[in-house]
Amino acid sequence: MTHDRGTCVNRRTLLGAFAAGIVTAAPTYSNAFGFLRGSGDVRRIRIYSGRTGESLDTIYWIDGDYIPEALNEITYFMRDWRNNEVQQIDTRTVDIMSATHNLLDVDEPYMLLSGYRSPATNAMLRRRSSGVARNSLHMKGQAADLRLRSRSVDQMARAAAACHAGGVGRYSSSNFVHMDCGDVRSWGR
Repeated sequence: MTHDRGTCVNRRTLLGAFAAGIVTAAPTYSNAFGFLRGSGDVRRIRIYSGRTGESLDTIYWIDGDYIPEALNEITYFMRDWRNNEVQQIDTRTVDIMSATHNLLDVDEPYMLLSGYRSPATNAMLRRRSSGVARNSLHMKGQAADLRLRSRSVDQMARAAAACHAGGVGRYSSSNFVHMDCGDVRSWGR
């Protein structure tokens, strides 16, 4: 698929302008945007895993409808890489990730450090680090730990927090941001 460079810039500008408002409501009202139907509204996720070497660049939502095949790809991609266990990834988390990426206005894909974690993996990580929650939303497929080379932890966290749609954790010493679709809250530095 080829794109005219001018068309991509205009579309990106338009999507960026609407991203914060759309995703602010999306986690609670994901089907409330019927008035946008036919307007060409899309949501996209670009991500890679240094752990598995896999990459994913997919449009997962078009004109008010999630694309089940794309959501299945995202769920598999964000599996627990240590044991290949899969848990359905909550679309609200994917929406927050996508909106944050749009607000940051980068072409670079996210680097996924952690998506779904099985209870066994979460317990193992808790034994190694005090920063791992006992009831982590990772175990419900509702959280992701992400990094961008071209943006600081602070820039990523501010963009995620601007979505007003879930938890945002800053892990500056480890150079990543936690995003989840739980209660709106923030922590770390």
